[in-house]
Amino acid sequence: MKRVVMTPNPYRDRDFSCVREAVRILEASGVEVKVCLAFEVDSSFALPSNVPLHNLQEELRSAEALICFGGDGTILHASKIAMRRNLPILGVNIGTVGFMAELESGEMELLARLATEDYRVEERMTLFVRLLHEGRVIYRDLALNDAVVTKGAVARVIQTAVLLDGVEAMNFSGDGVIAATPTGSTAYSMSAGGPIVEPHADNILLTPICAHNLQPRSLIAAPNRRVEIQVGRINHRNAFLSVDGGKAMRVYGGDRILIEEGYQKIKLLKLKDTTFFDIVKSKLNH
Repeated sequence: MKRVVMTPNPYRDRDFSCVREAVRILEASGVEVKVCLAFEVDSSFALPSNVPLHNLQEELRSAEALICFGGDGTILHASKIAMRRNLPILGVNIGTVGFMAELESGEMELLARLATEDYRVEERMTLFVRLLHEGRVIYRDLALNDAVVTKGAVARVIQTAVLLDGVEAMNFSGDGVIAATPTGSTAYSMSAGGPIVEPHADNILLTPICAHNLQPRSLIAAPNRRVEIQVGRINHRNAFLSVDGGKAMRVYGGDRILIEEGYQKIKLLKLKDTTFFDIVKSKLNH
């Protein structure tokens, strides 16, 4: 690998100390590095002046990989950018739990392996999510972690039905439902009582959120299933759809959310031999 792009999170790495260390390691190994911001920073926030910043879209055109610094939210955001360019992404955790990160901030010497091709690329499934209002698609996105349909902050429960290939699989009142990939099984889905699924499995996880009866349980569907989430009449209450924790889209009674296996996969760079279950034990037993 000869050329990579790095995207720091200035709010977590305020003086870019992690980024500067990574640049030092890679450039010493013969890899060209360009540092770019993946999102706009508040104008009142002072960026470090000792790290040149470049235009992300321009630099991605000739990059071989994207290295992202931050927590899972930052890596999720950067993964969408990498996927549009069909680039592999490597996350360095300077957040909290950091399930998606390959490296911790103290392991950056391993970045030198990129120069000698001592790495592997792991593909993860995505979900293609569409929101239909009055039969018309008004929103679409690819989810790496999950798509969540949930009630508003002050709403009562919402009635939710989940269909697989047109056959009703769940129907319950509650706070909503999570459709997750195996990668997202350790995120919101797990907090809502869903199972932990190894990320190489291609499945769609469906987990009710605070269902108001004892029947609904998490359901694991095959990747070729067409999932449909229907929201019942909610009158003046609020319901929302959020993909990978992004902007919440308003959902009205009678709207439908269609979810299928994504038409593109995320590519993650792996530098270590650590297994998924090693990560689960280390992250969840802290």
